Amino acid sequence: MMEPVIRAAVERGASDIHVKGGDFVRARITGKLMPLTRQKLTPDQARAFALTVLPNDRVREQIDNLQDYDCSWGIDGLTRFRVNVMRQRGSFNIILRVIPYNAPTLEGLGLPEVLATIAEAERGLILVTGVTGSGKSSTMAAMLQHMNNHSFRHIVTLEDPIEFLHRDNQCSISQREIGSDTESFYKGLRAALRQDPDVIQIGEMRDAETIDIALKAAETGHLVISTLHTKDATSTIARLISAFPAEEQQTIRYRLADALEAVISQRLVPRRDRKGRVVAAEIMRSTGAIQDCIREEAKTSEIKDYVAAGRDTYQMQTFDQHLADLVRQGVLDFGVARAAASNPSDFELQARLSAGGVPGSAPAAGDSDGGGMDGFVSGPGY
Repeated sequence: MMEPVIRAAVERGASDIHVKGGDFVRARITGKLMPLTRQKLTPDQARAFALTVLPNDRVREQIDNLQDYDCSWGIDGLTRFRVNVMRQRGSFNIILRVIPYNAPTLEGLGLPEVLATIAEAERGLILVTGVTGSGKSSTMAAMLQHMNNHSFRHIVTLEDPIEFLHRDNQCSISQREIGSDTESFYKGLRAALRQDPDVIQIGEMRDAETIDIALKAAETGHLVISTLHTKDATSTIARLISAFPAEEQQTIRYRLADALEAVISQRLVPRRDRKGRVVAAEIMRSTGAIQDCIREEAKTSEIKDYVAAGRDTYQMQTFDQHLADLVRQGVLDFGVARAAASNPSDFELQARLSAGGVPGSAPAAGDSDGGGMDGFVSGPGY
């Protein structure tokens, strides 16, 4: 019963599908959660679908005791899904995150070209940050795919659950799922250091123990890639340091300054042509000035200024610089870009003062969001 609905959602470009007892089936399309069915599911129908997506008989036998469960699931010939099964008010709610069979590419996602250079780093720590649903997993997968096509490395991934499936090409890729292949991110990461890795991908750095061993891996010559739920480079530095006790934080600042290779922070913004969303990215790379800002707490707030100033020399950029580019290119409406900017007032002022202004910088009256987005695909890869 559910497969035709799920197929229709995927074909419309849904990023997530919600299947809940007592509600319509809903899908998130271009960021908006929209109903797909005219009839609400019964609790028994939701339970039956939960049984379908659970991975084996052992787990299915425990279904009535499950409260939260993560796994992956797929429909042959369509796509794969990252799945969360949860209980709410006694009935089941199943959330499906759409994961394409083929790993994305940097070009296909429309990401800045400098990410290819960052992905070719020999060692260090690379962090991809942003809110939930901002495309972090897709960006990380695209960076691994670039490595797979352009280098000869052993890549070990630690994921909860495994999302994109990577096929060995020039690289050997070992994908390990938390729970089934290793007990935890921390234990999997410790074990990875004995598995002759060149690159280690950690699904998320959740605690001080994981951050500490990730730093050790980067310090000992490995390239480590992971994610954080932070909005920009400055808040990323603050989050990593605050995970440790106060007496350790200065040491962590020095370690982080030496190990950090880049922070890529991203947001998804509705396109002007209404055909999905485009990524806007802040990119911070390691330079002498940036390292000083990390080491000295009083200078950390200056990171954004150095990122903006390092655009031509180091291919760094702030969110607002990238948003202004997308407006000039006709990809974004000015009102949409202004709303997404880190500092909307400064963004508008700079747009007005720039030579010749920004094309489309004066949005039509009442049109501050670039128009509706209903029914359009979620954009290439996002």
